[in-house]
Amino acid sequence: MILIPAVDLREGRAVRLREGRADAETVFSDDPVAMAARWVSLGAQRLHVVDLDGAFAGEPRQTPLVARLVAAVAPVPVEVGGGLRTLEAVEATLGTGARWAVVGTGAVLDREFLREACRAYGKRIIVAVDARGARVAVKGWTETTDEGIEDVARRALDAGAGALLYTDVTRDGTGLGPNVEETAALARAVRLPVIASGGVGRLGDLRGLAAVEGVEGCVVGRALYTGAIDLREALQELAHAPGAGRPRCAPGLRTPRQ
Repeated sequence: MILIPAVDLREGRAVRLREGRADAETVFSDDPVAMAARWVSLGAQRLHVVDLDGAFAGEPRQTPLVARLVAAVAPVPVEVGGGLRTLEAVEATLGTGARWAVVGTGAVLDREFLREACRAYGKRIIVAVDARGARVAVKGWTETTDEGIEDVARRALDAGAGALLYTDVTRDGTGLGPNVEETAALARAVRLPVIASGGVGRLGDLRGLAAVEGVEGCVVGRALYTGAIDLREALQELAHAPGAGRPRCAPGLRTPRQ
């Protein structure tokens, strides 16, 4: 399992939200590009970037900043999400040099958009499954739909997406531990690589997720910024975890180029 540091962008800064709430923001850096470069200098093999302004607005708002960030950390690959609800938005995001586009709201609410995005970009599309309980949250996590987690995941598989990004919204930014049970259930239900996210607060959380078959990556945010998890130590820990280096669902997930 690879550890993927998160760089969440809001008004040009690197921030973290608690449970996705815009009114529960902590600013960690006024220079997101430098922060991204720092994670790479410490050994990160991949980065997760979210345009939070775009997620709330419904369209990308920080594309130039994303482009600078991607260029600064090249050739380390970057996955980018936040407000990608049209093919034009996906194209613009991938045009920054991002390796993957993360689609959430658009994939849930517009099945044709999901199919078209996957037809155009194939495995470069990651579908975000943002959960409140058994249901999927959309529009910057401000609304909860009637869509079930596994229903959205199966549509992603059928459309030809490259991976799922599963987040328990109620745990995101809390450090209270990831929802390992639901993450594992999703990985069992749908044979797509799963990237776990939300609630990781200590090394033990990473060990637990690394033991789950089908979980190929884990996004970590606040715990890295506060120092609760040391990136170098965590990378070393995962490198020596049981099964490390053994391909599972998608060995390409670990490589800079697919």
